[in-house]
Amino acid sequence: MSHATQTHAPARTVRVIGIGNPDRGDDGVGALVAAALAGRLPADVSLLTRGGDMMNLGDDMGGIDALICIDAAAPLGEPGRIRRLDLATQALPREMPFASSHAFGLADAIALAEALGVAPKDIVVFAIEGACFDVGAPVTPAVAAAVPEAASQVIAEVERLRCDSRDTNCPPREPSDA
Repeated sequence: MSHATQTHAPARTVRVIGIGNPDRGDDGVGALVAAALAGRLPADVSLLTRGGDMMNLGDDMGGIDALICIDAAAPLGEPGRIRRLDLATQALPREMPFASSHAFGLADAIALAEALGVAPKDIVVFAIEGACFDVGAPVTPAVAAAVPEAASQVIAEVERLRCDSRDTNCPPREPSDA
């Protein structure tokens, strides 16, 4: 009598990118969250920071199963609020005011990568609402206070995205925050 051994599918490849310009106040929150994640992610998860020029983001999407982006969002009244947007279940709102210092922002880069067929199937964006994006300004206290929670949410998201959906040991997907 033979016993079937349970095999788990290999972990899916995940990349995390903290986006933003640390010399523009709250726009640097993506880089702060990336710094908080250093050494806390599985070794097979790549962690990058990008200074806000989204033209190269398409290159960052190649050869991976899932992407997590962390970026600042323009002020809407609640600085430090973390919004999770799962692009597998919802479109990135074109009206979502990301705080890009360039005309070509995150939503544009993702749309272009999707049109070119290089975007991974799973993309999750953590948008952290900022308050001040002035050149030379420090990160505001409310946004700085959101960094540990954002890092924790990204770590949980990495575990969900690394897991093959056929694996019954996978944690359930969290609902998106619209």
